Amino acid sequence: MQIEAIYPSVEHRRAAQAITSFFAEQEVDAVLLTCSCARGKASRGSCLDIAVLHSLDDAEMFHVKHLWYQFHESQAVFKELGKLGEYSHVDMDFTDGCFQPQDWGWTGGPDNFELEIGNIVVYSVPLLEKTDHYQRLRARWLPYYNDELRRGRLAQSRKYCLNNLDHIPPFVERELYFQAFQRLYRASQEFLQALFISRRVYPIAYDKWIREQIEDILGIPKLYRQFVGLLEITHFESQEIARKAAELECLFHTYIVE
Repeated sequence: MQIEAIYPSVEHRRAAQAITSFFAEQEVDAVLLTCSCARGKASRGSCLDIAVLHSLDDAEMFHVKHLWYQFHESQAVFKELGKLGEYSHVDMDFTDGCFQPQDWGWTGGPDNFELEIGNIVVYSVPLLEKTDHYQRLRARWLPYYNDELRRGRLAQSRKYCLNNLDHIPPFVERELYFQAFQRLYRASQEFLQALFISRRVYPIAYDKWIREQIEDILGIPKLYRQFVGLLEITHFESQEIARKAAELECLFHTYIVE
């Protein structure tokens, strides 16, 4: 994993430098480059993803955000970044680094617990560190969280994934094909969540960069070729979605280890 920022354009680099200089004067703990820019995967039209790590209360954070919005609107460097593409803007996130698992719903898909840790702690590039907050987060969450929490999280993702797959055949029989496909897609995301948890590796996302994650991060190229075909539906109004569900369940039992 890279340890230095690789920007897709001069405009991205200049915007990041302006952000770092601004927050160097604020009472925050760190400024982190995240997502595709942090991994050297961004294009000229990509947004500039930044996470500001802080230990402020609500009132203090409100003040810092207000100052940031004023600064952002006043600086030409951000307007120049915006000219590169429709989505080439600053995507700013403020976080206190208190990552907490969330309650799941039966049809809502996986929560963001592992994603937040992965993108903030594992795959980010620190642009500014004013305190040891970022390093304390790394010491706490790396290489992975504790086994008791892991077992509970894995059991939860297993339950919701297999439940979604169980619903697909009756939906197909009732010709509820769109609902069946939605369940298949949710189950595919829950499969990815369970896959990463089972291997004690933090993910990046469940709906993008899938090939990079399965092949490069997890080192399972064979699985990617199997997995990507699950969402390739030739005849939508048929038993095909049910067959894909059966294939995903087979992959689940093959690749998800305790």
